[in-house]
Amino acid sequence: MELPIVTLKKGAGRMLKAGGLWIYDNEIAQAQDAIVNGELVSVLDFDGYPLGTGFYNNHSKITVRMITRDKNAVIDENFLRKRVTAAWEYRKKTVDTSSCRLIFGEADFLPGLIVDKFSDILVVQSLALGIDKMKEEILRLLMEILKKDGISIRGVYERSDAKVRQQEGMPQIKGFLSQPFDTKVEIIENGVTYIVDVKDGQKTGFFLDQKYNRAAIHKLCGGADVLDCFTHTGSFALNAGIAGAKSVLGVDASQLAVDQATENAKRNGLENTVHFQCEDVFALLPRLEQEGRKFDVIILDPPAFTKSRSSIKNAVKGYREINLRAMKLLKDGGFLATCSCSHFMSYELFTQTLGQAAKNVHKRLRQVEYRTQGPDHPILWAAEESYYLKFYIFQVCQNP
Repeated sequence: MELPIVTLKKGAGRMLKAGGLWIYDNEIAQAQDAIVNGELVSVLDFDGYPLGTGFYNNHSKITVRMITRDKNAVIDENFLRKRVTAAWEYRKKTVDTSSCRLIFGEADFLPGLIVDKFSDILVVQSLALGIDKMKEEILRLLMEILKKDGISIRGVYERSDAKVRQQEGMPQIKGFLSQPFDTKVEIIENGVTYIVDVKDGQKTGFFLDQKYNRAAIHKLCGGADVLDCFTHTGSFALNAGIAGAKSVLGVDASQLAVDQATENAKRNGLENTVHFQCEDVFALLPRLEQEGRKFDVIILDPPAFTKSRSSIKNAVKGYREINLRAMKLLKDGGFLATCSCSHFMSYELFTQTLGQAAKNVHKRLRQVEYRTQGPDHPILWAAEESYYLKFYIFQVCQNP
């Protein structure tokens, strides 16, 4: 079947030709009349050269999301089965699959689709109109593939309640895509037991991308006094506790998150070591400094301070402020684990901001390691939006 045609302007599509998967509205010279939003289109360069097939949606600034560069590919069940199989085989080789991200949108060449596995539950988030029409077929294929490896899925919940769907002309929705089940799901990660709230937790319920970064702090926390800022449901704090910390304080502005974190501490027998409080971190850090508190390890895992290029300056101020304060609260030779989860906050800018913070408080940073998101959230080169998490561990010292 012949697909409708979208033709690019001369000189446009540079990101696409470099390996990216998005075509913006201002790169399109012509789109055939009567293209239905969400359907597949054939993309041609200005001179008629075929560039592949993608989903079209003129409600979105990302007007075409490419699904293949193969001009002869037929996007059918067999095509989708190969994509899903490739995603699963990749995870089997690179991560602990007991709980992990199974499909990561563009980085798995299924643009706009996220599927997380929490034990025997799947949580799906669909962020683009074209893939939304295929999500149930993709989920069916995924469960068939998992079953061949002896993994039975008990239920599926949809968390397509992200605001970005409005930019695609789509409503925000959430609910069961299977028979109902208890949406508070128990998982074990790095030896820590959690209850993941797939219905009301942030995004899909839990931040799987930090799994191996949480493990990386274990060796620093034995016998330590630890402060975990923006703790959410306590994941870094609980990893510090499991690793043998003397005391852990986790802080978050959400009372719901703090209550869930406290329950998770009890579940792991850490309620006497790991404590949580509801407070604004920006207010807490100066107060702790005034009180003369000092810590051996401080963890900063804030939400994205910027979700657009226009707010980067304010984000830089925020990152500089919390890191500067944390450096002042560390004992000499203490350790700072700090990160940014916004892809607009580039590696270079984040690194520069941390350097400025250290200079402002006359501290010397000795880098222990630099990390990114876990391999189940693969970074696809040329798709810059897939590289979002920057994670440093430093030893913070007085200038000698």
